[in-house]
Amino acid sequence: MADGKRRTVRDLRRGNRALVLQRLYFDGPLSRQELGPATGLSSGSISNVVSELVTEGLLEEAGIVDSDGGRPRTLLRVAPGSGLLIGIDIGETRVRAELFDLSFTELARTERPLAQHGYDVDRIVSHVRTAVADVLRDAGADPGLLLGIGIGVPGIVEHSADGAVVHGQTIGWNAVPFEQLLRKAVDIPSGAPLFIDNGAKTLGQAEMWFGGGRGAASAAVALIGSGVGACVVHAATPDESARTDALEWGHTVVHIRGRRCRCGSLGCLEAYAGAEALRERRREAGGAPAAGDTGDTADTDDETALAALLAAAYPLDGPADAAAVALLDETAEYLGAAVADLINLFRPERILLGGWAGLQLGPHLLPLVRRYAAEYALEHAAARTTIELGRLGADAVTVGAATLTLSDFLNRGGTRPARVT
Repeated sequence: MADGKRRTVRDLRRGNRALVLQRLYFDGPLSRQELGPATGLSSGSISNVVSELVTEGLLEEAGIVDSDGGRPRTLLRVAPGSGLLIGIDIGETRVRAELFDLSFTELARTERPLAQHGYDVDRIVSHVRTAVADVLRDAGADPGLLLGIGIGVPGIVEHSADGAVVHGQTIGWNAVPFEQLLRKAVDIPSGAPLFIDNGAKTLGQAEMWFGGGRGAASAAVALIGSGVGACVVHAATPDESARTDALEWGHTVVHIRGRRCRCGSLGCLEAYAGAEALRERRREAGGAPAAGDTGDTADTDDETALAALLAAAYPLDGPADAAAVALLDETAEYLGAAVADLINLFRPERILLGGWAGLQLGPHLLPLVRRYAAEYALEHAAARTTIELGRLGADAVTVGAATLTLSDFLNRGGTRPARVT
């Protein structure tokens, strides 16, 4: 009986192309001579693959280096302009879309606020539709170069033959067939794939590839915004088949019979450390509201409220607001305890705190978070984990969403989406 898993010549060719593209993308520029040891391929295979990829415009020369006593060697790199990527972040406060070339140079961006209409599915689908059209138009881009669209969403994402379905309890999404809705409504260039995954996972992949997780065998990456999420990534190198698990970390209990979370449960981390919860806790403590804060959640800007809280606790001049300081110190302890859970459960090499709120809170709270994590975690595990801030800024989810497409493209050996004329 024939082996159904036997690799064909086409499979081998695609695998060789993938090896070359991955090594050049993550470690390049490299010469043909360096590609052999880096990929394990013969010089003949390297010559054939490089010739194909250069002819297709995927590789370009990146300078010449002298060799020891021999002919100068030409360096090669993945051509940044040979493909385009769109990353979209369905965040708590806005829908953000960015268009990148293959070097992740931003070519265009657009944002749509969500405060007024929240997570109305039809409106978000409309935002995605106009955002895709806008970034392609604003960059004057050739839609035929688009390799795919990646989208990070809140909640649990299940993949099936019918497409991605999103279960977002905190935003009122119950088994939303998001991929089907998008494919019907969004003008996706012919053949371009669509990837949808949890926003914390896309953040984690971005940090592992380009940010604070690079080089780590494993990392837990937290996304702290209006809500709270996390993922755990196990991978030694960016081009490996990483195992990434999204965690509903924000809904682990840090206070028995504590505050009501927006998920409906009691005592969740998100009910204490999310920016929306911090705004509510500040108001309950009698703190001065941020400008424009009417007390109505739908009309309140979480980012403005968090900035006001931090300014009160850490003023540039004058006395600090003692209540604001106490609230943030308590928040640091909740975060530290929850980080300790990540350490005890997964023993990651690194923990990175990201998300727009995490990056605002981090410079002030990180020393306390580390101290509390060490107190609550097992000593042996805590001593082998570093806790840092993410390095990619507030755009990390869009970058990570775009890497979903790039990863697929590299793994397919640079095979472009089929175009229909």
